[in-house]
Amino acid sequence: MCGLAVTGASLCWHPTSLRAQAPGSAAQTTRIVGTVSAMQGNTLTIKSDAGATSTVNATDSTRVLRAEPGAKSLSDATPAQLSDIAVGDRVLVSATTGDGGTPGTALRIIAMKQGDIAQRQKAEQADWQRRGIGGLVKSVDPAGSTITIAVGSRTVVIHTTPKTIYRRYDPCSIRFSDARPSSADQIRPGDQLRARGDRNADGSEFTAEEIVAGTFRNIAGTVLSVDEAANAVTVTDLATKRPVVIHINSDSQMHKLPQQMAEGLAARLKNANGTAPGGPGAPGSASASGSAGSPPGGKLQGSAGPAGGGLGGQRSGDLSQMLQRTPTVQLSELHKDDAVMIVATQGTPDAATAVTLLAGVGPILSAPSSASQSMFSASWNLGGGGAADAAGTP
Repeated sequence: MCGLAVTGASLCWHPTSLRAQAPGSAAQTTRIVGTVSAMQGNTLTIKSDAGATSTVNATDSTRVLRAEPGAKSLSDATPAQLSDIAVGDRVLVSATTGDGGTPGTALRIIAMKQGDIAQRQKAEQADWQRRGIGGLVKSVDPAGSTITIAVGSRTVVIHTTPKTIYRRYDPCSIRFSDARPSSADQIRPGDQLRARGDRNADGSEFTAEEIVAGTFRNIAGTVLSVDEAANAVTVTDLATKRPVVIHINSDSQMHKLPQQMAEGLAARLKNANGTAPGGPGAPGSASASGSAGSPPGGKLQGSAGPAGGGLGGQRSGDLSQMLQRTPTVQLSELHKDDAVMIVATQGTPDAATAVTLLAGVGPILSAPSSASQSMFSASWNLGGGGAADAAGTP
């Protein structure tokens, strides 16, 4: 999987790098990765990312090591005591296999402190926000080591190097922690992509240090009903005219465009497609300077946005970063017939999990469909971490 590191919102261990160092043989030991949920004496209860709970017992011979987030191996790990481990810390435990294949006695515990992980994640997230870009893959050129993405109405050429790290989202998950190691040949036109790296002066080219990509659904529709108990909203997909249940979880991002901002974006989309910005919802004098989805370095002008400056004052930033500054919205604030745009997991034809839900988009949906779809496809964000996964941190 991914390296012995904290990346985005989760901690990833590299089993192959540990195998030679783990006490005992593979047939005699089991490995447990997760977060310490309880400690009582020498007994640790560990909850995995999938929600499974395991209990192991430490002894005087259990080797305890502390590793720093971002470490690639155990060469810099330092000896620690069992008493140094606390609830909330992340651990990798090598343990004997007990009756029925259950974990028994801990042979070695590698721990990362919760506070260290939080600091690392905060720094990673800030870097993804500052040096990230997101868009829809238009083409891939393996020979030239480039990927061309659409960012709003612009195209950006992503340059890759032999050191570029690739990850791909699990089809059923929006968590950056579930993204798997990947390669350039798995990136396809139509994929949504988030990269971290450096731009050239005019923002038309980008050299990627890290890329996370995936195939997600774009759904534009109107709210049919809201089920707060089930954390779900049912929308009528405007493309298929069928209801789709959109599940909301802790990684889903929900925002609402202020009315003036939505009207300004709609006007730009219409102008970009040669359509006069008239009709219902079109602003009388909205600025069309810049372009929705311009990468950092481009200028976006428009109505006052959320606290922190919004779009006033020509704040720079690509569309995903702009949307992060819009007000969040709760499920309870969505009402029947509200217009929404959603990026979701592939799921099934009738259900999916939201990566990003954007409300207040009525004016945008009145723009040409190809333009509005391109705009929102480029605006996705990586859920709760990453790099949002992106995404933002992916």
